[in-house]
Amino acid sequence: MTEGHIDYGGMMQRALRGVLAEALGLVAESGPIGGHHFYIKFDTTHPGVTMPDWLKAQFPEEITIVLEHEFWDLAVTADRFTVTLSFSDRPATLVVPFDAVLQFVDPHAEFGLKFDGHEVDDEDEAPEIPEELDPDPEPDPPRGGGDVVSLDRFRKG
Repeated sequence: MTEGHIDYGGMMQRALRGVLAEALGLVAESGPIGGHHFYIKFDTTHPGVTMPDWLKAQFPEEITIVLEHEFWDLAVTADRFTVTLSFSDRPATLVVPFDAVLQFVDPHAEFGLKFDGHEVDDEDEAPEIPEELDPDPEPDPPRGGGDVVSLDRFRKG
């Protein structure tokens, strides 16, 4: 908190990173759960990110990894996760601080989070699965009814 200002945007970002950490922690403890799988896009230049030099040369700014069928040694701590993946049959161990994550998507649950370091704006776009990674690019038909609740009436101008 700065003087006279509560940083709700920062608080939300930290809380949502907790959701990411908890989801990864469940998979680290139990292995893959049902059809859940994750696309995680992160900033490869962020302090604390560790990855092989050959991989960093291919992805100097950001990379999207997929945790679905072939990943090993997933471990989660309070501020980061570690996982081993195969890139063109070359194993690579990655260490990714949660603060480096830009997007987290679980297509099975139709759930996504976008982290970009600025306060969340009503008009921010929902995270997208890169087209080349999307296993099901066609949207599912609606499942049952639901009410959309607008929070505009509770906002102060």
